[in-house]
Amino acid sequence: MKKQFIKIAGIALAAALVLGTMSITTPGVQAATTQFSDVESNHWGASAITNGVSKGYVDGYTNGTFKPDASVTRAEFVKMVVSAMELETTPSGGKWYTEYVDAASKAGQYASADFNNSEAAWTKVMTREEMARVAARAIGETTKEEDKWMYLATKAGLIKGVGIGQIASKGLTTRAQAIVVIERILSKNTGASLDVDKYAVGSAEIAWHGTNIFTVMPEMWVTTEAHLKQAGKSSVEEMWNEERMTITSKDGLYQGKLDALIAIDLADLNDPNLGLLGPINTLKWFNNRPSMKNLMVKDQKNSYVLYFKGGTVYNKDTKKYNPSQLLRYRVDGFDSLDRNAFFQKGVLNASARVYRNDQTDTPAEIIPKMGTVQNSDLVIRLQTPTGGSLFSENILLRLKGNR
Repeated sequence: MKKQFIKIAGIALAAALVLGTMSITTPGVQAATTQFSDVESNHWGASAITNGVSKGYVDGYTNGTFKPDASVTRAEFVKMVVSAMELETTPSGGKWYTEYVDAASKAGQYASADFNNSEAAWTKVMTREEMARVAARAIGETTKEEDKWMYLATKAGLIKGVGIGQIASKGLTTRAQAIVVIERILSKNTGASLDVDKYAVGSAEIAWHGTNIFTVMPEMWVTTEAHLKQAGKSSVEEMWNEERMTITSKDGLYQGKLDALIAIDLADLNDPNLGLLGPINTLKWFNNRPSMKNLMVKDQKNSYVLYFKGGTVYNKDTKKYNPSQLLRYRVDGFDSLDRNAFFQKGVLNASARVYRNDQTDTPAEIIPKMGTVQNSDLVIRLQTPTGGSLFSENILLRLKGNR
């Protein structure tokens, strides 16, 4: 049931309805025009601000400004979402925001576990991460992982980056950002398809579970529905084992940690993680023939690179555990259909190690987008830098693939 708002014109009433820094729109006052002195027509949020004001869930200020860069509190954002979605509210006689909080709670947009239901908490400025949580819930998304909300919101197109690959989770929400996100919520709930910022999604995926491979190269990491069901997972992204990103030797003398496995698209000059590789012109790939030193990564633009960002946490016995390796890993499943072409002719038709001067100086693997064959499961492993009885490994991902 939608709440029926009584519309009463009058400047005096508009002034009386100011809620914190927000106000409910009153016909005949600021909402009569959507032109604000501080919002140019080419402002990135101008269209959304115009729509928000015309729909009545947000208003400008009596001096003719909108203050698009002003911060928004948790209470103000929830009030706008509830009003925009026309959720039923019941006046409570308490703080101005109580009826909106109650409505948001009933709709599943706010839970007491998020933060205390107190005035001190509700009057705090909302972070972008908190905005993502409310926004994702508003379109029906659910998760028990607190660091996944930004991923869900960016993947749905509700939130975009503040720069290339910059999601600014801890950044504060502005009025313009809030209105743009709310307009996207409304569009999404009508079945509209939203533009997605793939760089923001990739960054949010890394923040969620330590890798962006499912965002950057989704066509490479696939598995069967039967395999997902067997593993008790609902999506291939959930197959990544974040808990195994730290590997400790059997004797406890060595520990390595993968901070993030970052996929880089060599064909995308705007890829925000390209800088991790350093100068591309001097980067090579290894086909297990030390004599072939002219196999250049720059010539393999139609490829992905997996960059294993991390290193040694501690090494208490450098005689047992090789101290020169940045991080030992292994990638399986992207095999050569023509091994002679790979080994003898230097044709990149399988995954291969990336290096600059020697084979252990760059923790990265190159995988061509086309031309490989799958002879085994798709597997990503972390390994201890030793052999024999001390060797051990952690499997971060295992997929059946297309076999």
